[in-house]
Amino acid sequence: MDSSPPTIEIRPAGPFDATIRPPGSKSITNRALICAALASGQSTLTGCLDSEDTRVMVAALGKLGINVEADATRQTLTVKGCGGKIPAASADLYVANSGTTVRFLTAMLALAHGTFRLDGTPRMRERPIDDLLAALMQLGASAVSEAGNGCPPVVVTARGLAGGRAIVRGSISSQYLSGLLMAAPCAAQPVEIVVEGQLVSQPYVYMTLAVMRAFGVSVEPGDLARFVIPNSASYRGLSYDVEPDASAASYFWAAPAIAGGQVTVAGLSRDSLQGDVEFVDVLARMGCHVSDSPAGIAVRAAEKLRGIDVDMNAISDTVQTLGAVALFAEGPTTITGVAHIRHKETDRIAALATELRKFGATVDERPDGLRIVPAALHAATIDTYDDHRMAMSMALIGLRVPGVVIRDPGCTAKTYPEFFTDLARLS
Repeated sequence: MDSSPPTIEIRPAGPFDATIRPPGSKSITNRALICAALASGQSTLTGCLDSEDTRVMVAALGKLGINVEADATRQTLTVKGCGGKIPAASADLYVANSGTTVRFLTAMLALAHGTFRLDGTPRMRERPIDDLLAALMQLGASAVSEAGNGCPPVVVTARGLAGGRAIVRGSISSQYLSGLLMAAPCAAQPVEIVVEGQLVSQPYVYMTLAVMRAFGVSVEPGDLARFVIPNSASYRGLSYDVEPDASAASYFWAAPAIAGGQVTVAGLSRDSLQGDVEFVDVLARMGCHVSDSPAGIAVRAAEKLRGIDVDMNAISDTVQTLGAVALFAEGPTTITGVAHIRHKETDRIAALATELRKFGATVDERPDGLRIVPAALHAATIDTYDDHRMAMSMALIGLRVPGVVIRDPGCTAKTYPEFFTDLARLS
C-alpha cells in the first residue's frame, strides 16, 4: 500500500553549501540486469537503484527463471545468469510504467522458447513499441501488440532469435535499439541493425554499448547508423559497479541555480557513462559556475542567470529540470529537439507547459519543445501526471517561491523513492 501523503509543500531554502550522492542510475541498473541475466555465471551488481522501475525488472527476471537476490541495505543485486538460454517457457510479466523494462525484456524474450505477455499501467498501454516489434519480426521473432495499436500489452511467441538484418526507426526512442543490441549476441546468427532516420537520445546508446562491453561483448558504435553484432561473443558474469543517476543529479545541480550557493554531486565525473552529466554545461551557458574534482561535479549559482536557446535531444530527461530553472532567468529560454518526450510517462512538453503557466510564466508549446518567458512568480499547486520527473523538477521552484505544493509526491518512487528526503537534506 502506498503510504505517501497526497501532497507535499516545499519550503524555500538556500543558499546551499552541500554535497549529495544520488542513488544508482536506473538506466545503467536495468541494462546491467539484462546483460547479467544473459551472461554465463554469476554477477554482482553494486550501487544499484532500488525503485519501482528496477523492482519490476527484477521481478520479471525471476518469473523467467533467472534468480536475482537483492540486498537493499547494501544496494547490491546478485544475478545467476542463464547463458543466453531463458529457463521459462511462459510468463505473464507486469512492467508498471517502466519503458526500459518493457522494451529490453521484449527484445530479450525473443531469445526464449515459449509464449510471454508483457503489460503495465494504463499509461504504458499508450506508449509506442511498434518499431521494436517490427525490427524483431525482421530478425525472425514473433512479437505483436495484443490490441493491434502498436502499444502494450505485447505478446512474444518465441522460438529463439534467428538473427539477420533489421531496420529500426530511431526517432521515437533509443530504447528500441538498446534492447535489440543487448539481445543480439545470443541470436543463432550474427545480427545487423540499421537505424532509420534521426536517432534520439544518442548518449543512451553509448551507455548500452559500454555496459555490454563490460560484460564481455564489444560492438563498434561507428556513426550510430549501423551495428554488426557477432554471435561468437557471449556475456560473462562479473562484479559491476553502478554509478549515481545523472538524471537525478540534475535536480541538485539546478538547486543552486535557483536558490543560490553551491551543490556538489559526488560519484559523477565527466567520464560518466551517462550523457545527462552534460546538463551542467547547459547551466554554465546560463551563467552558473561548474567545477570538476575528485569529489564530484559542483555547480555554483550565477551572478546573473540568463535564458538560452538549447537543443536538448541528447539529454531530454533533464528538460523539466531546465524548465524549472528557466523561470528564474533573465530573458526567455527556448528548448528544441525533444518531440520524442511526448511519448514518455506523460506528454512532457504539454505537461511542463501547463504547470509552468501556473506560476505566472508565459509558455509557448511547440511540436518539439517550448519557449519559456519568465514573469513575476507566485504560489501554485502542481499536478504531476504520475510522472516522477514532473514531481522532482517542479519541487525545485519551491526552493525559492513560497507556497509550492506538489500533488502525488509518491510518484517519485518510480526512480527515486527518497527524493524529497534528500532535497530537504540540502538545507
